[in-house]
Amino acid sequence: MKNNINTNKFKITTPIQLKNISTTFDLDADKDTIENELEDVCEDLAKIQNRMYAHGKYAVLICIQGMDTAGKDSMIREVFKDLNARGVVVHSFKVPTELERKHDYLWRHYIALPARGKFGVFNRTHYENVLVTRVHPEYILGENLPDVNSVSDVDEAFWDKRFEQINNFEKHIADNGTIIFKFFLHLSKEEQKNRLLRRLHKPEKNWKFSPGDIEERKLWDDYQACYNDAINRTSKDHAPWYTIPADDKPTARFIVAKILHDTLVQYKDIVEPELDAKVKANLDEYIKELENE
Repeated sequence: MKNNINTNKFKITTPIQLKNISTTFDLDADKDTIENELEDVCEDLAKIQNRMYAHGKYAVLICIQGMDTAGKDSMIREVFKDLNARGVVVHSFKVPTELERKHDYLWRHYIALPARGKFGVFNRTHYENVLVTRVHPEYILGENLPDVNSVSDVDEAFWDKRFEQINNFEKHIADNGTIIFKFFLHLSKEEQKNRLLRRLHKPEKNWKFSPGDIEERKLWDDYQACYNDAINRTSKDHAPWYTIPADDKPTARFIVAKILHDTLVQYKDIVEPELDAKVKANLDEYIKELENE
């Protein structure tokens, strides 16, 4: 195997139909090989992140979306475990709090953006506002918007405006030094069923299960249609979407890590800053002074 995949094949550059994209991908390697090569890529990512931290001019925003059980939590755990804790911040966005609902829907995401030099990982993202709320438009009423008084006001013009706002938000942060990756963990309905059953059959996994998972599963086709539309409307050069085959977790993790690595190594300007010339000229003296203490 040895990192032999072209990561561009997962990047969305033309309109897609999710139903025509496979939820599996053959890396032609066994699980141990995939996990070993993932470790190698993650170690390289950690080195890149250290350089970024010292360089201090770029931030990286990694957005992870997917249906329930798609593997978002374990993806974050395995791909970013080698990064220095000071250089990566993970935000898991749940139902908006009362404070968050008093602001516009992008506010809580904007204040969570990574600082220059850091990786920020959004576990569920601002796209929930054109996914869950589009499947359940009644949720929009909780935002207390001036021009929305009933569900009938949440029409196509509303969604057009919201997609425009999201595109503008991402263009703004990209123009100001944030490198954006958006990953859709593309899971099959059959594999979701298997993973939900495992949660129910294994007592130590029961805590992950909610009866709401079954209810949301009944809306599978609605969610797929909303994901399809969101990806097509918002995959841009400065903020691309990648569809990640997610039926096999080790494969999905490797592909995500490889995309991050292969993209970031192209930023040749990300280097450690040079020492001040005077300090550099006197390094031997500093070493001698410390050794002679």
